[in-house]
Amino acid sequence: MDKKKIKKIAVLTSGGDAPGMNACIRAVVRTALYNNLEVVGVRYGYEGLINGDIINMDAKSVANIIQRGGTILKTSRSKRFMTKAGMETAKQILKKNKVDGVVAIGGDGTFKGALEFSKVCDIPFVGIPGTIDNDLAGTDFTIGYDTAINTVVDAIDRIRDTAESHNRIFFVEVMGRDAGLIALRSGIASGAEDIIIPETKTDIDRLVLKLKKSRKDKSSKIVIVAEGDEAGGAFAIAEDVKEHMPGYDMRVTILGHTQRGGSPSCMDRVNASRLGFAAVNTLLEKRGKVMIGIVDKKIHFTSFENAIKHIQQPYRDLIKMMQVLST
Repeated sequence: MDKKKIKKIAVLTSGGDAPGMNACIRAVVRTALYNNLEVVGVRYGYEGLINGDIINMDAKSVANIIQRGGTILKTSRSKRFMTKAGMETAKQILKKNKVDGVVAIGGDGTFKGALEFSKVCDIPFVGIPGTIDNDLAGTDFTIGYDTAINTVVDAIDRIRDTAESHNRIFFVEVMGRDAGLIALRSGIASGAEDIIIPETKTDIDRLVLKLKKSRKDKSSKIVIVAEGDEAGGAFAIAEDVKEHMPGYDMRVTILGHTQRGGSPSCMDRVNASRLGFAAVNTLLEKRGKVMIGIVDKKIHFTSFENAIKHIQQPYRDLIKMMQVLST
């Protein structure tokens, strides 16, 4: 890595948006300005970098955004960036704009891209975990996760009101194609009867038995399903259960992208601010190819190689606790 002094940095958001990204952008920009650095924003992630979609940023450009969901820099997924031609173009764009370091906010795809890019470009990249799935190694919580699970819990609370009014079984599908951590925590917090996640094998017979054995005086039953479950999602599971329990009224709710939107929680705003602040200071220390997380309430550094390793086994103690408390 070139050890020249850092004078100008860029910040971008890539992949899926997450509540708290704007708070992080704000922290990056204002920390950079405090340290007398120039700072630019790259619009639309890596695709925007290839297209040269770069804007100057100052304190005013990040005013009144800490409470906003989404990302003011926009985001996208770029197939071109993973090609040699795309990376070479991105490299020349960064050098043309005299960028000495980049803060990339996103998930595993963002860090995989940065890792591959580092093989052809010596400009240091520092990653910040921004994904509602919370599936990155090296941080207790990713930006957006806390807001997403609170959004899910609020929705389930509302669904339970109508479920109790009609004696229905509701299957609620939440995001989590590769990781069931949204389903797991929101299911516990909302008192779900069962939680179906991709990390564990789906057993319809067990689920049916549990629903049948649950207290007869319970007027509502909620099952949380992560969208990446092997059984095919909430609709498929509801149909399977219906065959075994034909006398019950079943309903399916897909929460979808409502989980990504909305104003970020206090926790996401504070964590995002901490991570953005730390990212700029890490570049000033001339470090790169690391993701900055928070572990045990302290700033923690993880190589891109380790950060992109998905958490395969969610907290077994939480699963066991849910099974006991849902009886």
